[in-house]
Amino acid sequence: MKAEHVQPITIQAAIITVSTTRTPETDTSGKTITTLLNEARIPVLHYAIVPDQIEAIRAEVYQALKSTNCVILNGGTGLTHDDCTIEAVMPLLEKRIDGFGELFRQKSYLEIGTSTMLSRAIAGVSGGKAIICIPGSTPAVTLATKELIIPEIAHILSHANR
Repeated sequence: MKAEHVQPITIQAAIITVSTTRTPETDTSGKTITTLLNEARIPVLHYAIVPDQIEAIRAEVYQALKSTNCVILNGGTGLTHDDCTIEAVMPLLEKRIDGFGELFRQKSYLEIGTSTMLSRAIAGVSGGKAIICIPGSTPAVTLATKELIIPEIAHILSHANR
């Protein structure tokens, strides 16, 4: 990453866990993302758990975007009948970052093999803010947050705000 491409931007994150079974006490993936972001000095200003329902997901993303510029959704990205995070978020994106999903699947392949093809991880920008959707397993959120989101979020936001 070239330094001239990265502007001094204050990153303020939101974490949205999409699940009908997790609670704040059992949301290990949400806790993992929070810990990793805090270690990287990225404050988490918004946290929520929402059910696998398109309108509930969209409403929470809109709420998060009021106070943050990096919204990370985890869960609901698979192929089951109730997985709808991608369907909820895709229409909100002004521009997609196709390389995010491609790179996430490439890195995941090294850990879990061919089942990584079931992941529909995506990222994009809207209104100069980043929206990222990742699988909800703790290993997946750890990989995405440590190896992709933290290293590139300032770069993403710099370009999204030019």
